[in-house]
Amino acid sequence: MIIDAKGSILGRLATHIAEKALEGEKIVILNAEKAIITGNREHIFDKYKQRYDRGSKDWGPHYPRVPDRIVKRAIRNMVPHKQEKGEKALDRIEVNMGVPAEYEDEEITEVEDAAAGDISKSRYVEIEEISKSLGWTKGAN
Repeated sequence: MIIDAKGSILGRLATHIAEKALEGEKIVILNAEKAIITGNREHIFDKYKQRYDRGSKDWGPHYPRVPDRIVKRAIRNMVPHKQEKGEKALDRIEVNMGVPAEYEDEEITEVEDAAAGDISKSRYVEIEEISKSLGWTKGAN
């Protein structure tokens, strides 16, 4: 299954993907940087900055700042990742920024339950904006 994350609410998308991966389905996510988080913009930026600054460089926890890894981390939090079935489910998930050439001609689906609908610009943040606020620059991992 190939899913386009553009304009999808991250939490709803992650729940759907986690369920499918636990059932044994292989899932490819495209446009991960275009997924959104709803809520107050300042609160969202503060929350992710606080998570990123938490812990130490040596011991962790280590929170990502690259968009595809933020999406993968959200999905990881929805599966039992410390158990074998959760590890296998995560191995079946591939997260990409943009649309790689190998998937351009494939049938791409959207998750209807995760569609944002009609939300004003002040009520959501794209993952790419969060990443940039954490210090990520395009082209750098």
